[in-house]
Amino acid sequence: MENRISVVSIIIEDIEMSSRVNELLHNYGQHIVGRMGLPYKDRDISIICIVMDAPGDVTSALSGKLGMLKGVSAKTLVSKYQVEKEG
Repeated sequence: MENRISVVSIIIEDIEMSSRVNELLHNYGQHIVGRMGLPYKDRDISIICIVMDAPGDVTSALSGKLGMLKGVSAKTLVSKYQVEKEG
């Protein structure tokens, strides 16, 4: 399966789930190109955006696992173009 560039947006409303989210992101670290996290203290939530270079099933698996966590929402935007891996 060919890789695609994807952005996974995550909103954590239950801050106690932060360690579970970070554990999942660590497990998929080989596919993560970049990460930006914003603690929004006024609303007591955290917002994380992940850029991935991975096959679609890998990105979907991460997004699905994140979405199953209590107080965590995740949505994925996928590039229309496939990326050929070098090497």
